[in-house]
Amino acid sequence: MRPIEVIERLGRWSSGRGPLYVLLAARLRHLIDDGELPPGVLLPPDRALAGALAVGRTTVVAAYELLRAEGRITRRQGSGTRVAGVPSGGPVEDAPVDPIFLDSLEARDDDVLLAICAAPGDPPPQLAEAFVEIAPQLSRISDDIGYYPYGHPALRKALAARYTARGVRTSFEQILVTNGGQQALSLLAHALVSPGDQVLVEAPTYPGALEVFREEGAVLRGLPVGLDGFEAAVRERRPALAYVIPTYQNPTGSVMSALTRQRLASAGIPLIEDEVPADLGFPGEVLPVPLAAYSESVISIGSLSKSIWGGLRIGWIRASTPLINRLARLRAVHDLGGNVPTQLAAVHLLPLLDGPDLHDTLKCRHDHLHQLLTQAFPTWDIPTVTGGQCLWVGLPYGDGTSFAQTALRHGLAILPGAGLDITGASDSHIRLHFRAPEPALTEAVHRLTTAWSTYHPPTTRVRGRPSMAI
Repeated sequence: MRPIEVIERLGRWSSGRGPLYVLLAARLRHLIDDGELPPGVLLPPDRALAGALAVGRTTVVAAYELLRAEGRITRRQGSGTRVAGVPSGGPVEDAPVDPIFLDSLEARDDDVLLAICAAPGDPPPQLAEAFVEIAPQLSRISDDIGYYPYGHPALRKALAARYTARGVRTSFEQILVTNGGQQALSLLAHALVSPGDQVLVEAPTYPGALEVFREEGAVLRGLPVGLDGFEAAVRERRPALAYVIPTYQNPTGSVMSALTRQRLASAGIPLIEDEVPADLGFPGEVLPVPLAAYSESVISIGSLSKSIWGGLRIGWIRASTPLINRLARLRAVHDLGGNVPTQLAAVHLLPLLDGPDLHDTLKCRHDHLHQLLTQAFPTWDIPTVTGGQCLWVGLPYGDGTSFAQTALRHGLAILPGAGLDITGASDSHIRLHFRAPEPALTEAVHRLTTAWSTYHPPTTRVRGRPSMAI
């Protein structure tokens, strides 16, 4: 289809509110869903459509990427961009997140066990104790409206001191407190990524990060876990930034060597270091030095939600002071600041990250789940890990997406690998977490066994739409 023919159908596509790439994608989505652009139609190349619309090429690239992620178009080198049609289930407006992820964030009344949401479900007793401890401090507050876009100074100083103790000299001006690690990622993506920018990610990786970067119209490029081939990709792709989980990687549990950390940090592009799983090492494991120790261009994020409790929405960003100032201005537009009592309580909870209780519990639950799985599924690929919260399990046949659907019919929600790997190389994997108590893990494996015994993979591999999960 020639650009002029598409323009005739677009109408006043840019008259709404919001980024141009979102408006362009919305109008193209409407034309596809209404059948005006039927399946198989060849859409104009990026540059041709951009020239006809008098917009930058990145606007068209970002719009096409949004539609590709939704399954409405396909993009292949050599064959161009074609309409794929309406995704199964009919038109879906503004729904980038898989429904199973949304279900995992809400309490359920049914009997479905969740093997998706890898966060502690039971707040430790120290959480309530911390709020009791800060009560006198709250009663003494006066002439303070409680708006802290950067975060409360007490928590910023405590976090800076912890980074300094780990070998990364940090001042409190380099810390921004956020409402969890996901908000930290969202702020960074909004500040550093423009539509059409390339972002390097591991394949597989944390799906919540993929959703955040897609939301900003990024073009994602996958590299093996550990960002193997990073330097060449930086030279060839000129990405806007890279995202990596160096310690107890989600979902594989791998730990990056010190030499690799140093090499990545010296590449000369912004590098987001996700340290959310870093505090989840098993007893006796030494916490590696952060990538930020090797370069000031490294941006570190962390969170208490995966270590203490999922409902404790405390995260943070460690970066250069100018970037922190910029992020604080962005953050103030959205919510002015975080919950002050929770931040004060978090100061008292930080020592738990280095205490034995968390690490002993993780190790016991990992060993319990791993033993049950290896006994029940001798043909599965079930590696052990030395920390983190997940097992990256390889199936001997079939694919994770269709098996997840079978498991759900047996009362178990699991995360298929397709949603974690933008290269499509992890379809045969599923992610299982071991954060639940041992009785729940035992019941999960029982349901998993029943599901596997009834599983009949499709004759062609199912490729599910990437989904976000924690």
